[in-house]
Amino acid sequence: MGLWEDRLLPHVINVACGGKDIQPLRERACAGLQGTVLELGFGSGLNCSLYPDAVTDVLAIEPADGAWDMAAKRRSESTAPVARAGLDGQRLDLGDDSVDSVLITFTLCTIPDVDAALQEVARVLKPGGTVHIAEHGASPDPTVARWQHRLDGMQQRVFGGCHLTRDPILLLESAGFGQLDVRTGYISEFGPMRPWMFGYSGSAQLAHAR
Repeated sequence: MGLWEDRLLPHVINVACGGKDIQPLRERACAGLQGTVLELGFGSGLNCSLYPDAVTDVLAIEPADGAWDMAAKRRSESTAPVARAGLDGQRLDLGDDSVDSVLITFTLCTIPDVDAALQEVARVLKPGGTVHIAEHGASPDPTVARWQHRLDGMQQRVFGGCHLTRDPILLLESAGFGQLDVRTGYISEFGPMRPWMFGYSGSAQLAHAR
């Protein structure tokens, strides 16, 4: 991981994904978390202040040392202890059925093999456990979607592999999750930003036994 992705990009993401317009999505994603929580793509710790009291501990997956260092103060103020449990969401060093909830915020857009990551999530999640998401992704508006496809290559090059065209609902369904309670809509109605601003937030459960 180079200087841009490890040290500089985390500061950009901290600002871009920490705005007040995005906070309601984070709050909705964190609602209902409980027990041991696996947070995939911990970043700079923007969710730390939103963990419910029912969360006992957080296992954080974060590849960027820069983001982890930025999160130090937020981790220290978290009501639940946070431990770094790995660098790669595609290969989790955790046992089967070992976590109660999984939290993924603005990360499904970036993981190279997102299907493998969600299969790992399904593996480590206890029966009856839930996965909670806050994401941006594919817009149902054809005009916006065309711009998302045009900009997707540049987006990936500049923002650490982030895609504009992934659909989190389809990704969850393909990985075997059901009972989806996911709200969608534009995070901001500012026209030029719409390709980046179609949001998804909510939760899902495994639809079938592994």
